[in-house]
Amino acid sequence: RLVKAWSSELRQSMPPMVENVSGCEHCLSGSPNEQAAFNFEAAFGQMKVAKESQEKSNAWGRDQKRGEYNTKAHVVLTTHPRRGSPIQIKWGANNPLERGPVIATLSQPRLRNAIGTHNGSYSVYRSIAVAAGKMDPMFRPDLHNTSPPVTIPPNPSWFDPTKIVSMDPWGHMIVDSYGAHLKEGVDIRPTIAITKAHIQMLELVEAMEKGRLQADGKILQSDGSCVVTKAAIEHVWYLPGVAQRFNITEATLRRCMFEQTGGMFPELITRSDLEVFLPPIGGLTVYIFGPAEYLQDPSKVCTVRVHDECNGSDVFGSDICTCRPYLVHGIEECVRTAQDGGVGVIVYFRKEGRSLGEVTKFLVYNARKRQEGGDRAETYFHRTACVAGVEDMRFQELMPDALHWLGITKIDKLISMSDMKYNAITGSGIKVLERVPIPDDMIPADAHVEIDAKMYAGYYVPEEKRAIINDDFVKQSKGRELDA
Repeated sequence: RLVKAWSSELRQSMPPMVENVSGCEHCLSGSPNEQAAFNFEAAFGQMKVAKESQEKSNAWGRDQKRGEYNTKAHVVLTTHPRRGSPIQIKWGANNPLERGPVIATLSQPRLRNAIGTHNGSYSVYRSIAVAAGKMDPMFRPDLHNTSPPVTIPPNPSWFDPTKIVSMDPWGHMIVDSYGAHLKEGVDIRPTIAITKAHIQMLELVEAMEKGRLQADGKILQSDGSCVVTKAAIEHVWYLPGVAQRFNITEATLRRCMFEQTGGMFPELITRSDLEVFLPPIGGLTVYIFGPAEYLQDPSKVCTVRVHDECNGSDVFGSDICTCRPYLVHGIEECVRTAQDGGVGVIVYFRKEGRSLGEVTKFLVYNARKRQEGGDRAETYFHRTACVAGVEDMRFQELMPDALHWLGITKIDKLISMSDMKYNAITGSGIKVLERVPIPDDMIPADAHVEIDAKMYAGYYVPEEKRAIINDDFVKQSKGRELDA
């Protein structure tokens, strides 16, 4: 009976197959006599080797040379409201102390009052750095000398919980607003960083050579570089407000985000008391041309382009779309406005491929080029929906938040033809006086399919073109073949 008990316990703890032990391939499948004669010492020795091999192969101890991640705490799969943070968030409060800091750091679990963590999608790389022993999981940044060189002061939108729901308006003022918390040891991180820079684009040099722009030594330098203020912003979502923007319940929003991320954030379900979420997505960058204080002065001319990321065009100059040319045109208009005594703004969102991602975008390119009849404007959106399941996932409802954070109440020139962007901006209470289309001579040859399809679908059309935008027009626009 004792042998049988040992055998049963051993069977449950050992790998299903043990070879070359007592010459028996299936060492525990024989008769009781065979089990009694079994070499337990050799089996346990092999189990020890297997256990050591398993430890080396798992993520907790693989990189012995760089230092193991040997945490002393157990793994917490989720938390519950009984662990509520003593530091609460009152979104839209009249001052930062009443509003409360957003605490999404990992060094003080009991103080966390938000779901998710900092750095957006880059938080995954941070986890690798910790696992590889390259970064202390309890590391805290030294924020000395990191304060903004330019002030973006509070404005009425900061105190309206419906105006800004996808970013923390106080995110760049952590040291000034929550200095007492920091001195007490509370780990609070900025979600906005502001700096100054010179940006250089070859098209701006070309614009100077052709006389469209002139250097002034202040906004535009003689070498074609632009002097700008820029702000990097991480997403911080106030879930009740985000749900309201999309006219859905907060419960629906939480459940869908939990399910569609593969259960990545269980607190979306278990922590209804936590209303703030830092999603693991790319953020946005604001580029300001001219004095930042002019943004809150409606007497100053304000030019704005809201641009969604397109790596292929913006960085590498792909000619299948108008993204980089339109971005360049927006920058030119911002420079010109700033030189004339106004202020220009480029808001650059990380929404690659209409937020469908670059893999999906390239698949759509292939489908468009290979379909019967070739790449055509009349099937432009249909081909996207066939591959992605939806034509566009940018959903511009959250986009105006950055404009409200800046204090913009009026846009004199909106450098965009997008009906979704225009409707979102004006629907949020910001006036738009003029919409500026991309000049025809800046549209790449293979991009006419895109721009013609968009104008036919409802994008802004200049008055001189409205008469020709019809069914025949959209059928005439075709792109080159895939292998051309």
